Amino acid sequence: MIVSYRHDDGSVEQVTTDDLSAIEAAAVEEAMGDVPWRHIEDQLRGQDPTAMRAVLWAFRRRADKTLKFDEFDLAGWRRRLSVRIERAEIDDVLESLMAEALAKNEDSAIDEMLPHLRKLAHDKDDVTAALNALGKDHLVNAPISEG
Repeated sequence: MIVSYRHDDGSVEQVTTDDLSAIEAAAVEEAMGDVPWRHIEDQLRGQDPTAMRAVLWAFRRRADKTLKFDEFDLAGWRRRLSVRIERAEIDDVLESLMAEALAKNEDSAIDEMLPHLRKLAHDKDDVTAALNALGKDHLVNAPISEG
């Protein structure tokens, strides 16, 4: 997942959870009150400000080892902070939905999730590529809901 923070000057700082070391991920878990990583990922998908702040904090600690989580703040987080999912997460979601769809012999679960995936995707073309990889080309042009 990519966590982005837009600075006052308009520049955007982007970090990906894929680049966290195991020690950094553990520090994020600890900073958030010993929350397991899988729950942190769920919180990130939900745009949780504490989870986003914790990931950004872990990356900034690389340059400043004295940076304390409880003192690390991000001004204007509602307008400036966001999370987007990457191709690996899109593949994971679609593979799970595909298994469900095959069990029911229908595409409705995938169809219902597409607008959400497109909204959260860092690169919208990753959703199309993931659908094509699953042989679900016919869903590529499904309507996009704004939201």
